[in-house]
Amino acid sequence: MSDIAIQAEKLSKRYTITPGSHRHDTLYHQLAETLKSPFRRDRREKEKDFWALQDISFEARKGEALGIIGHNGAGKSTLLKILSRITEPTSGRVRIYGRVGSLLEVGTGFHPELTGRENIFLNGAIIGMKREEIHRLFDAIVDFAEIEEFIDTPVKRYSSGMYVRLAFAVSAHLRPEILIIDEVLSVGDLQFQRKCTNYAEELQKSGSTILLVSHNMFSVKALCNRVLYLSHGKLLTDGSPEEVIPQFEKEGSSTSSSSSSEGDVSISITDVELFDESGKERAIFDFGERMRIRLHYTTPQVIHNPNFVVALIRSDDVACCNYSTALDGYSIPTLSGEGILEVITPPLKLVSEAYEVHVLVWDKDFQRPYCFQKGLRFHVRHHLFSTHFGVFHEDAEWSVPTGLLKINPGSSQEVCCHD
Repeated sequence: MSDIAIQAEKLSKRYTITPGSHRHDTLYHQLAETLKSPFRRDRREKEKDFWALQDISFEARKGEALGIIGHNGAGKSTLLKILSRITEPTSGRVRIYGRVGSLLEVGTGFHPELTGRENIFLNGAIIGMKREEIHRLFDAIVDFAEIEEFIDTPVKRYSSGMYVRLAFAVSAHLRPEILIIDEVLSVGDLQFQRKCTNYAEELQKSGSTILLVSHNMFSVKALCNRVLYLSHGKLLTDGSPEEVIPQFEKEGSSTSSSSSSEGDVSISITDVELFDESGKERAIFDFGERMRIRLHYTTPQVIHNPNFVVALIRSDDVACCNYSTALDGYSIPTLSGEGILEVITPPLKLVSEAYEVHVLVWDKDFQRPYCFQKGLRFHVRHHLFSTHFGVFHEDAEWSVPTGLLKINPGSSQEVCCHD
């Protein structure tokens, strides 16, 4: 057992939902609800049990990076709160071997009236750092958080991004044996997210265990060597990113469709598939490759001149490009029943990042939307071109204009370029 960092056995968490009430974990709120309960007997019959987690069992080893994924309401944050000792499970038990650093919610452990400097010492004490240790690491924490100018400003005046940078800097510089990170990192800018990811990788290489909850599959694939897939409080799959993430993306691809109609006219996108140009199913594409996107649709009524639009959306919600049957000169006079439509993109010149396919169906004049569907996620990779280079990269033509080059007297007129 010497290499085990976390051992969870049949963890379950139940909340009692009463009409008009909210879920509370604190002792104060539980006592308040108890005192009120004699006057709410008429509500007792309407109370319902909600199981946020049901029989979750897993082990995490030292030096392992474990991703936890699932759609909203899957139980991810509840699991992290139990592992961080913020809330107790209804049943089951968890053993933690090592010092834990947690980053769960913006501002957790911070007092809004205190300055950044004071909150570093407060937050460090809460997570177990000695005062001498905080003094020794103070400059490194401030430098990592990039808030030196505001270190003596009350944190109630901080933006959410500043909160996150400071909170991560304190938690990470604790040098924990176990670092637990929730989706809160998505509040920060992309450059800082990568900085945090690199720091987490360094911690992992030094033997720390990393638990990461994220909706960004690019981050999960980049950092984690194992993934837990939760759904409705249950553990569906435990395996490698290559095994688990495609299952998560496939099952989520057809859950968010919505349609609007003119009379009885409506259309639904029932499936979205991604292939390379040769027809091999893929989720990762190299810069410059073409992508084949296959759309499955159904409509109960005849639609005249539909306009299919495929948009490629980056992980930070930047709309990078879109393709349209109407603008690309492909005419669909009528549509009815079930069918399949494919689009082959030009060579992908998007920089290395995570993207999502959005499918929309309009009328030909972009005036009336019939359908909107979030599709699969995919990734573009390149050894150099990242978001530091913008949204996309296209080769330009460079030259020295004839007659405009000024030559110093006595110098050679030959223009040389050196690598």
